[in-house]
Amino acid sequence: MAKAKFLKKSDLVAWLDALAVEARVLAPQKAGDAVVFTPHTPGTEPVIDRQATASAKKSVFPRSEKLLSFSQVKDPENPGKVAIELAEAPAPKATVVFGSRPCDARGFLIFDRVYDTPRLTDVAFAARRAATSFVTLVCEKSETTCFCAAVGSGPADPAGSDVLATPVEGGYVLEAVSDKGGKLLDSPLLTEAGDKLAQAEDVKKKAAAGLPEQPLFDGSPAALLARFDDMGFWEDVSSKCISCGACTYLCPTCYCFDITDETSGTSGVRLRSWDNCMSHRFTLEASGHNPRPTKAHRLKNRVGHKFSYYPTLHQGIIACCGCGRCVKSCPVSVDIREIVTKAIAASAETAGA
Repeated sequence: MAKAKFLKKSDLVAWLDALAVEARVLAPQKAGDAVVFTPHTPGTEPVIDRQATASAKKSVFPRSEKLLSFSQVKDPENPGKVAIELAEAPAPKATVVFGSRPCDARGFLIFDRVYDTPRLTDVAFAARRAATSFVTLVCEKSETTCFCAAVGSGPADPAGSDVLATPVEGGYVLEAVSDKGGKLLDSPLLTEAGDKLAQAEDVKKKAAAGLPEQPLFDGSPAALLARFDDMGFWEDVSSKCISCGACTYLCPTCYCFDITDETSGTSGVRLRSWDNCMSHRFTLEASGHNPRPTKAHRLKNRVGHKFSYYPTLHQGIIACCGCGRCVKSCPVSVDIREIVTKAIAASAETAGA
């Protein structure tokens, strides 16, 4: 397996073109004022000078996917008898995601602990996960909304990536992180990294040193649990929230979904689609009762899941990658960092009283 190669900046598009011959390649492109991951068009330069507005989560966990199709078939010998025929969705295509950031690739590790375990495997997710490779771009500079280091990551974190790409003079150093990544580096357009490796290490060190001051989330599981029944606290921190759901739709680690059957005549499809825990309908029961009737209750669940319930179940790992999209794109500036640190401070005050 190739460990590290150098790709000239002038050969980037040609390399993506070559990958696109055998796989679906997703790369960041402008869509109005946003930057989103779209299928690579031959000859098109990807937009990698800033973080994508939305992560590449849909590459493995589509916004809406067909799980199966079904149809009713009458027995020709007994017209009153109807059988249901099922057809599974086709196997996913091999996919390469180029230009995601380390925080985005790391986000899929949050999914893995839920959807692909020794006890339970989501077959559709596991198949798409296995078919997808991530060429992740090291962050040369951070934004004020970035807090990846606070959740155990960093601007050059290789976790979850298959290839780590570091911008250096004249191009990129590509380092294979997995066997899948090693195969992507088997290209005549790439040369040995040589002394470019040392440049790449300098870029990584500068990126880590350039992170903004990071919040401290130590003790967040217990602190948030202690605030569980303090609705005054949650009403205060949710007062600005308008329940638009932008935070959940943009989040690389939100994995909730709904399943619906859509029929037409005697046939139909079963769809899995993203769901949004900040929506009033998320926990609305058929009786009309809603155990989370207000936005304060819903925000408590969202923050509690990421920083308390998930880490309690998964060896202290926070279900947040620190990308900062929920902070950056919130129309009313709700900041999850402030909510967690306020809960920790409130618990410390209570303990010291």
